[in-house]
This record gives sequence, C-alpha cells and structure tokens, in this order.
Amino acid sequence: MDQDPLPEELAGALVGVHRLTRRRLRAGLTAPRLRGAEVELLRLVEARPGIGISEAAKELCLAGNSVSTLVNHLVRDGYLVRETDPADRRAARLLPTDAALKRLRDWQERRAALLDRHLAELPEADREALRAAVPALRRLAESLRQEGETP
Repeated sequence: MDQDPLPEELAGALVGVHRLTRRRLRAGLTAPRLRGAEVELLRLVEARPGIGISEAAKELCLAGNSVSTLVNHLVRDGYLVRETDPADRRAARLLPTDAALKRLRDWQERRAALLDRHLAELPEADREALRAAVPALRRLAESLRQEGETP
C-alpha cells in the first residue's frame, strides 16, 4: 500500500522555509544570537505579559526546569524581568524589557521584509495558494498543540 507523501513533503517544506528564514535573518544580527526556544519564550511573554513559568512551560510544551533555565539566561541578558506574583509569593510573573520588545520588533520587521521580497518573486497563483493555506496550517498547529495536552 502506498503511503500518502503529503506529511513528509509538508514537514520538509515547512522545516526548509523556517531554517532558511532563520539563517538569512541571522546574517544581519549585531547582537548575540538567541536560541529558538529563547525567542519563543520572549514572543510568548510579549503576547501574555505576566505569564508564569509553569504556564509558559505548558504553552511551549517544555519542561518547567527548561523554561526556568531560559528565564535565567534572558533575565541575565536583560530581556526579561521576573517579578514575584502578588497572589502567590512562591510564583514568578514574567515581563519583557524594552530591549526585548525592540529586538522582537526588529526581528519581525526584518522577517516580514525578507519574506515579502521572496513572496513577490512568486507567481500570483503561488501567493494565493500560500494565503489560502495559512488557516489550514494554523489548524494543524493547534491540533499538534492539543495532542501534547492529552494525558
């Protein structure tokens, strides 16, 4: 029985786009490079200021001690502030610093410009196909996230 090639083709294409985008953006960096998990955590904290470490770990599908290590690095480098949660003195709330917000904004602008240049080179039919695929890709990502939450 022939196996559907879509899963492998899709995974390969997504990984390729992600890897090449990261590499192209790294070329223009003046600050030390952040690891992928550090960027993911910063983006989460930007979207949900005050999020706790355990909630961030759950959202990122990482172990709590891994997120604690990331937090320690990002606090040390001036990208996160860790505050004591007034509702639970044992818990911490995470907030982005101005340096983190500036770095994320710069990265987002550079990423948008990079992809915009390359999308403009594609035929209109390809751009429309990619635009139409975005909602399905979001649903796929949500399905993958929910599988990780199932005990």
